[in-house]
Amino acid sequence: MPLHTILGANGTIAAELIPVLQSNAQQIRLVSRNPKKVAGAEIFQADVLNRDQVFQAVKGSNFVYLLVGLEYNRKVWRTEWPVIMRNAIDACKAAGARLIFFDNVYMYGRVSGGMTESTPYNPCSVKGKIRAEIDEMLLKEMNSGGIKAMIATSADFYGPRTSKTSVASIMIFDKMKNGKSAQWFVNAKQPHSFTYTPDAAVALYMLAGSENAYGQTWHLPTAKPALTGNEFISIAAKYMHAKNKVQVLPKWLVGIIGLFVPVMKELAEMLYQNEFPYVFDSSKFEKAFQFKPTPYEEGIRRTAEWWLAS
Repeated sequence: MPLHTILGANGTIAAELIPVLQSNAQQIRLVSRNPKKVAGAEIFQADVLNRDQVFQAVKGSNFVYLLVGLEYNRKVWRTEWPVIMRNAIDACKAAGARLIFFDNVYMYGRVSGGMTESTPYNPCSVKGKIRAEIDEMLLKEMNSGGIKAMIATSADFYGPRTSKTSVASIMIFDKMKNGKSAQWFVNAKQPHSFTYTPDAAVALYMLAGSENAYGQTWHLPTAKPALTGNEFISIAAKYMHAKNKVQVLPKWLVGIIGLFVPVMKELAEMLYQNEFPYVFDSSKFEKAFQFKPTPYEEGIRRTAEWWLAS
């Protein structure tokens, strides 16, 4: 039976991928600095910054999912992401394992129109430049035939179990659960795509098992058309049994808050994603795998149910 190894096993996407692997009776190895015990899965403690530990963690694997999440800090990203990517690539090459890298859209920068797999890298943020560099590191290895790998790209995401890793969760669902107005950055009238995390997890498993998927970039299934911030919040309010109110945070206010709140300082360079349309196109995946993304209404309802029950 093939071994599926998850690097970054305590994160949001891993939490959705693990039950997908379990339901398909796959052998699972969970890797992180402090891995949580999961019935039927092998636990492996390792630091992805430690080359030797990564090699040991990946040894014997057939599929490796790089789902690591780092502190939202450009200095941390600059120092750690290149090391993590190099360790993962080299460990997979040594083990003969296939690498599936879960990515975001920062490397595209501001895009006019929809983002597709052929959208050129044109980062307009420090974090975007770092993502472009590690993507290009992996693409170089893929194109040279040194490794069987792929890049699986997601828009901003939402879904159950994303309480601390999703802007939508922090600024919408958590606020509503606590009787506060939802918040949005800069402009709530612009369309903004969100990937539903359960869809992303199913798609990762489908991609991993598809021989023809390797050597490519794939956009993970994401519903269309993209909702505006106001539309997303309106649906969330309905299912959260909350008031349909939104506090829009302008750029200047984010800048001031950033003087005192580090994460807001880090978010400031990404506000172009809210100031302008943010439209993510996953048509390539949907066509290749005959997959219909979960509609926003249904995904938001399920997310709200989880929040209300948690």
